[in-house]
Amino acid sequence: MNIIEGKSCNISFSEKVGIFSHDYLKCCGFIADVDMHEYSFTKKLHSTMICASQLLEDFLDFHGAKNNEDWYFYRELAASARHLNVASYSQKHISNRLGYYLIEDAGDFKKEGDTTLTFFMSTIKKLAPVIIDEARRLNIPLPDKPFKYSDFPAVTTSEILKYNIDDKNKDQQKKEIVKIASEFLGIAANFDHLRFYKPYNFDEMLSIVPEQINEVEIRRFEMLVHNLQSSFDTYVIHGGYRFGNRKLKALRGCFSVVFHLLQMMGKLLHFYERHLHEAGYKNIYKRVQVQLAELVPPRMLLDRTLNYGLFYVCHFLNNGKKLAQEILNENIERSRITVGIPVKLGFHSRPSLLVAKIVQHYGGQVELCIDSDRFDAGSVLDLQWAGGKINKEKLDKVVFEGDSRTLKDIEILAGVNYGEDSMGKGIPLPRELNYLRQGR
Repeated sequence: MNIIEGKSCNISFSEKVGIFSHDYLKCCGFIADVDMHEYSFTKKLHSTMICASQLLEDFLDFHGAKNNEDWYFYRELAASARHLNVASYSQKHISNRLGYYLIEDAGDFKKEGDTTLTFFMSTIKKLAPVIIDEARRLNIPLPDKPFKYSDFPAVTTSEILKYNIDDKNKDQQKKEIVKIASEFLGIAANFDHLRFYKPYNFDEMLSIVPEQINEVEIRRFEMLVHNLQSSFDTYVIHGGYRFGNRKLKALRGCFSVVFHLLQMMGKLLHFYERHLHEAGYKNIYKRVQVQLAELVPPRMLLDRTLNYGLFYVCHFLNNGKKLAQEILNENIERSRITVGIPVKLGFHSRPSLLVAKIVQHYGGQVELCIDSDRFDAGSVLDLQWAGGKINKEKLDKVVFEGDSRTLKDIEILAGVNYGEDSMGKGIPLPRELNYLRQGR
């Protein structure tokens, strides 16, 4: 049975909009009057504003505000307040937790984060009186009193609860650690195409958002990193950052920062694409878009999204690779296999590439061994160097040592002559190696 909330309620829209606007406008009154300081804009203020604006936006959407000239701007202001407060909440979380993330040389990152928070605070503060004026125009009653400073304390105190649940000796399953480290390396590799090395100017930002960088793409990575963090907290370390395996917790700090930056970016890109990028053909939509752009400057919004958010996502993913690789190689199950070399043509381009892709897929260390010589099996060039030695010594078998997961797939690949016939022509690969078909 479908139940519509409040179906039998006979309170009018004009009465209810006052009820659903009350806490929202009360927040706006506080923000409009308060000094613009980071201690004023706390996580509790942001969370209160997020809940209040979400509730109001839902109420207005239910009653068709998106298709009403009188109410459309008020509705868009509520959406703007929500997205900016969610983004600011994510950045505030990073700032509050920065000391626990075990980030080296965090000075520039902190400075850019502070600049981003200042942008959020100034923009939210600029929105507040406009929201109040729009409420007056619509004859929405304003709260008698705004919130007070004491209603929004910071989450931090000078005290820390006693550490009496010890997780450092928890049975940390190597299988899960290996899986998480491998997935981190995979995410970092997939994100690599978005890396950049100098700040984008405004024209460049306009050319890549949303065509190349957009809400959908960023949210996809956000979900992947969130799943990674969830697996880590469930299967590896339950506790916080203060004790336990420093290396594991440093990796956790790395992808936690990335996750919250992606959260922030997702909200800002959604706001830009939905509210600032392209207005509809109706005059009211275009007029409201212009009004919002004056309140939330697209240049600064995209700058914080890309030159801060995207830059540091790339930075921390790249920096985390070495750490993830170390953790992976410390925890992988190692083994050794002996397999034949590619018939007729040896380790030329195709077999070398396929072996390297298998190694890169899992991320663990694997070496091709010829007597005392060892070659990196994740490097096409190294494998081809090994191929020269194999031809010179007329070998028909070689040894691979390292990550047992990788060796299992190399053994499968060797069983089909490394994906080619004796003439060097490609042949279908077994279904276990379907992932190698990507990019072939």
